[in-house]
Amino acid sequence: TRRSTCDIPCRLHSSETRVSQPINGRDSTTFPIAALTICHSSVHQTLQEHAKMSQAGQQDSSNMPARKLFEILSSAAADGCTARLGRLAFAGRRAIETPNYTAVTSRGAVPHVTPDNLSRHTSVEAAYLAFEDFFEKKDPPIYKSPPSDDRPRLHVFTAMPSDRTTILGARRCPAVATPMGNGARTATLFTSMGFASVTMPQYAAAMENLRPDVAIPLADALHTSTTPASKKLIKMVERTEEWLDQFLQHFRSPAQLAELGVSLFAPVLPVEHPIQWDYLRHLAEDVTDALSGLAIYRVSILPELTSYRPLVPLPKLSLDPPRTPHEVLRQVSLGVDLCTIPFVNSVSDSGVALAFTFPAPTADGPRPLGADMWSPEHSTSLAPLSGGCQCYACTRHHRAYLHHLLNAKEMLGWSLLQIHNHQVMSEFFAGIRQTLGKGLSEFEEGRKRFLATYEPELPEGTGERPRARGHHVKSEAGQERINKPSWANLDGEAPEDGPAVENGV
Repeated sequence: TRRSTCDIPCRLHSSETRVSQPINGRDSTTFPIAALTICHSSVHQTLQEHAKMSQAGQQDSSNMPARKLFEILSSAAADGCTARLGRLAFAGRRAIETPNYTAVTSRGAVPHVTPDNLSRHTSVEAAYLAFEDFFEKKDPPIYKSPPSDDRPRLHVFTAMPSDRTTILGARRCPAVATPMGNGARTATLFTSMGFASVTMPQYAAAMENLRPDVAIPLADALHTSTTPASKKLIKMVERTEEWLDQFLQHFRSPAQLAELGVSLFAPVLPVEHPIQWDYLRHLAEDVTDALSGLAIYRVSILPELTSYRPLVPLPKLSLDPPRTPHEVLRQVSLGVDLCTIPFVNSVSDSGVALAFTFPAPTADGPRPLGADMWSPEHSTSLAPLSGGCQCYACTRHHRAYLHHLLNAKEMLGWSLLQIHNHQVMSEFFAGIRQTLGKGLSEFEEGRKRFLATYEPELPEGTGERPRARGHHVKSEAGQERINKPSWANLDGEAPEDGPAVENGV
C-alpha cells in the first residue's frame, strides 16, 4: 500500500510506525505517532497517559474530535447513497439539522440582509464565504481585525452572528472562470481588484488566522475549458492531493485543527471516478482521521463513494450549485447533507418571491415556483408574498408594498424578498427532514409529487436587477452591458463609454 506523503498519522500506520520524542528535556522515549497526534497540545503529560490515549484512539477512532461533529440519525440509510437524517454540531454554534442548506455570501455578507436581520428574521444556520472576497490586497484588512475569545477573526470582520456556522472556501459559488488555469504551486482567484494567485502556504496560514468553522483546502477543480483533456484531469487530481497534504502538513496534527476550532472538509473533484479513485483511496486510508467532512464539486460521484467505507459517515457538503428545488431534492436523495444554493440570491435580485413547499400540495396543474413581484397585477394586491408563509415580509407587508419598493428602486424591496426567500428554503428543508423521519419511501413519494406539482424552472423577473459588481461576473466579447447607464443624453440615447469614463461618471 502506498504511504501518504503527508506527516499526518493514520490508523494504517499508527500501530507500526514509532518515533523518538523528548519530553520535558528528558531522554528520548519511543512511542507511537498516534500518541503524539492526540496529545500534541499536552506535552507535559506522562508517557503512561500518552500510551493510554494512544491505545484508546486505536480501539475506537470515532473518539477523534472530527467524528463528534456529525451524527447520522437515520441508521437505515447510514450505509448507502440515499437521503439521510443527521445533526451537524460545531463548538459554540447552533446545531444544524440535516439535510439543510447554507446561505451564499458576497464579500462576507448575505446579499441585501444585514447581520442583525439575518439573526432576527431568518433561520439560516450556516454561510458559505469565499477567500477571494478578502484577498484583494497584499495585506488584507481582515487580517488586522482583532478576534475575541468566543468570536474568531472571520466572525468579527464579517459581523456574522456568533451562533452561525462559517464555511470558507477558496472560490465563490458559483465561481467566475479565470482566463488562466491554476499553476503547480498556485491557484488563481478573482478578487474585487482583479485576478490574483495564492499559494497553499498562504491559504493554510489564512485558515489558521481566520479560523472558520469549516475549511475547504484548495482544489484544482475549475478550468477554462468545458471539456479538458484526460491528462489535464489527471493533473488536477494529483495537484489537489498534493495541496491537501501540504495543508495538513501546515497544521501538523488533527489536534491543532481541533484546538483552533477548524474542521477540514476535503474536496472531491468534478471528474469521473476512474480518474480520481486513488485520490479517494488516499482520503479513506491515509488521512481520514484528519477529515471532518467532504466538499463535493459534482454530486454524480456520490454513488461511488460508498466503496470507501471510512468516507460514508462523513457529512457531505455540495458545492455543485442546483438550479432549481427539483435539483435540490435530487442532491438530497443522493446523500448530500448540506446544499450550497446560490439561486436564492439570484431569484431575490430578479424580484421573484419563492412560493413552494415540501411536501407539495395537491394541484390540478403545474404551479409556478414563485411570483414575479414586478408584475403590475400585484400593484393593488394586499395578499402576502406566499400564502401561509410566516416570515417577517409576509406577516408585516403585502405584495402591493413590495411592488412599489421595487419600482422605486428601494433597497428595502430586495431585503424583504431575501428574508422571505430564505425562509421559504428553510421551511422547504424542514419539510424534507419531517418526511424523511417517516421513512425513505415517504420521501421518494413526496419527491415525485413535487416534480409533478411545480414547474421545472424558476420564473424570471421582468424588472431591473440591482447593479452587478465587477467581481461577480466576467464580461464576454460582444456582450450587452449588464448594468444600464445611470445617465442619458437629452435625446434619450446613452452616452458613449469613452467620455463617460473620462468624466468619472
